Amino acid sequence: MERARLVQMLLRRGISLEAIEKAEREGRLLGRNLELMFPEGPSETYSLAEVAEMVGLDLEFVRKFWIAAGLGDQGELAREEDVEAFRTMKTLRDIGLPEEALLEGARVYTDALTRVAEMESRTFHFYVHERLKAEGVTGDALLAATTTAGDRAAPLIEPSLLYFHRKGWERAIREDTALHMAEEAGLVEKGKSPGEMTSAVAFVDLSSFTPLAEAMGDLKAAEVLERFSALVRESAARWEGRVVKQIGDAFMLVFPDARSAVACALEIETRTAEEPQFPAARSGIHRGQVLYREGDYVGSNVNIASRVAAEAQRHQVLVTDAVRKEAKTLPGVEFVPLGERRLKGLASELVLFEARPAGAAGREKHVDPVCGMEMTPDEVAARLTLDGVEHCFCSDDCLRKYVAAPERYAT
Repeated sequence: MERARLVQMLLRRGISLEAIEKAEREGRLLGRNLELMFPEGPSETYSLAEVAEMVGLDLEFVRKFWIAAGLGDQGELAREEDVEAFRTMKTLRDIGLPEEALLEGARVYTDALTRVAEMESRTFHFYVHERLKAEGVTGDALLAATTTAGDRAAPLIEPSLLYFHRKGWERAIREDTALHMAEEAGLVEKGKSPGEMTSAVAFVDLSSFTPLAEAMGDLKAAEVLERFSALVRESAARWEGRVVKQIGDAFMLVFPDARSAVACALEIETRTAEEPQFPAARSGIHRGQVLYREGDYVGSNVNIASRVAAEAQRHQVLVTDAVRKEAKTLPGVEFVPLGERRLKGLASELVLFEARPAGAAGREKHVDPVCGMEMTPDEVAARLTLDGVEHCFCSDDCLRKYVAAPERYAT
C-alpha cells in the first residue's frame, strides 16, 4: 500500500512511470525508502471502528484524533503503532484529561515533529546526498555511500529527540512551578478558564529585512537572519523568555513579566546595533491576559503587542502603559511618553512609550538607502552626493542600483 502511495505521489508531481521504474531498478529508491519508513517490516492494519472497539474509545473521538494527528493520508487504516497510541490516549483520558486537551496535544506533536522530521530528511539530502554528488560520486558508489551514512545516522535520531524533549521538559517544569507559586502568592491573576494566563508578549523584527533580501539576495539575507536568530534566542534565554514562533525575520516572544520583556528587547536592540553592517531592530511589548492554545498564545492582548511592534521605527522598543507601570523600576531604563497612537485594527487609541537606556548617547550610523544596512563611518564602502545630500552605501553594487533608479529609493 505504501509503495502504491509513493508511486501515486510521484506521478502527481510530474515524474513519469518510466523514471520511477528506472530509479527503482538502478537504486532501489522505493524499496530503500520503505525500509526507512518501516524498519520493522509490514504491520497488521485495522479500521478505525475496530480500533475504537479494541481500545475502548468512542469512534467519533478516534476519528477526531486521527485528523488532529494528520493521519488522513493513511485513509482509515490504522497500524499496530497507531493502536498503541490510542491506548495511550485512553489512559490519559482516564487520568482526567478532557478530549479537547488530547486533541490539542495531538496537533502540537504533529506540527512540531513533522517539522523536525522534515528538517532531518532535508538536512541529509542537502548536506550528505547532494554533497557526495557534487564531489563526483555517482551510481552504485553514491547509493552505497548514502546508505552507509543513513544507516549510521538513523539510530541517533530518536535518542536526540528524547534529549531535546528532556531539556524542554526541565524548562517547562520550572516555569510551571513559578506560575503556581506566583498565582498562590497573588502576584499574577489566575485565569478564569483553562489556558488563560498573564504574560508579557513581545514582537521583534528587523526594520529593513525585505529590501535587504531584494538588494543583496536570499543567501546574504539568510546569513543576516541566522545571526539575528542567534541573538534573539540567546537574549530570550537570558531573560527567561521563550521564542513562541518565528516567521521570516519576525519573532514572537513570551515572558513571565514585563521587566524581563523590556530588558530582553533592549538587549536585542543593543546587540544588533553593535553588529557590523547589520539592519536595525525594532520591538513592541504589551502585557495582559492571554490564552495558551496548541503551544501558542492568542487573544486581543497578543494582537495589541503585534500592532505596537508594527508602529515601532528603527531602533525603537515601544511599550504600552501596562508594560511601563510594571517595568518602571527597571534600573538604567527610561520610558519616554509618545502620547496616544491609533494603531491599525484597534478601535481605541493607545498610550505608547519608548523604552531606552537612560542617558544613552546615540552612535553615528549611516543607512544604505538601497538595502537598509546600517554602517559606522569606517564601514561605508561608497558615497554619493546628490543635490547637496550625501548618501552612503555598504557596497558598490548598492551604489550602482541607486544610481540606476534613485527615485525608487527616495524616502
